Amino acid sequence: MPTMRIVFMGTPDFAVPSLLKLHEAAHDVPLVVTQPDRPAGRGRRLRPPAVKVAALSLCLPVEQSDDINDEAFVERLRSVAPELLVVVAFGQILRRALLEVPSRGAVNVHASLLPRYRGTAPINWVIVNGETETGVTTMFMADKVDAGEIILERTTTIRDMETAGELSDRLAELGAELLLETVALIEKGEAPRVAQDVSRACYARKLRKTDGEIDWTEPSRRVLDRIRGMTPWPGAYTWYRGKRLVIERAAQGPPAAGSPGEVLAVTRDSIDVATGDGVVRLLEVRPQGRRAMKADAFARGYRPEVGSFPFSAEG
Repeated sequence: MPTMRIVFMGTPDFAVPSLLKLHEAAHDVPLVVTQPDRPAGRGRRLRPPAVKVAALSLCLPVEQSDDINDEAFVERLRSVAPELLVVVAFGQILRRALLEVPSRGAVNVHASLLPRYRGTAPINWVIVNGETETGVTTMFMADKVDAGEIILERTTTIRDMETAGELSDRLAELGAELLLETVALIEKGEAPRVAQDVSRACYARKLRKTDGEIDWTEPSRRVLDRIRGMTPWPGAYTWYRGKRLVIERAAQGPPAAGSPGEVLAVTRDSIDVATGDGVVRLLEVRPQGRRAMKADAFARGYRPEVGSFPFSAEG
């Protein structure tokens, strides 16, 4: 079976299925490029990127670089002589000199239906914005971020209470399958090149920790979408008696009247909080400096009172 010589560039978990699919398809991967190890966890110990771990398990050569556009790295890539460069959630912008190295171009797997949600956090923002569908796109890379010609797209429905982490896992697998189809088309010289409609473009900017803050004056649906879209990172949070409280799981509550942020009910398995138009039912929370716990355990230890306003948007 024909194969291509492909240099793979990726960093987080999202990129791993694409690397595995290329390897399973017996493509020649002479080099895997990823970001440097970073401090992580409470101990701030260096942790290798998920792609590095996967590549080493496959006995593939790995290089890590803080600046892949450095002239020395570009020369290193030329020495490898790839036919194709595949980029999946790598984390650095590739400049023209690098994009021109592979003989058949550079391909990116992007986690949205371009031109919608260009940028670094499309999975989070499609959920926060209440979208009902999304997908993955493969494209030939260009100088401008996520603006290259589209090769293939696949659409999927966003499930009702799906979090960003859960959607990311599904799109990673979908993207890996689409990548294999894309590579096959490029190999045969049959890959489409569809220009993006710039008038439809929007940008999914990088997440900030403060994006997770809940505004209880918003409608319940908006609150729930923010919780889903910010899980697992940066985490949707409110303030409980001056300390940060991350909402791990929540659901739509029953119809009830109350002022935003007011505790309306404390039950055996939930805490009902009033929003701008209804109720959000807290099911699992994580107090500042503590592990996640069920709402009933939180209620026993922290004793939120019905009719009180311990939750706020300001802390």
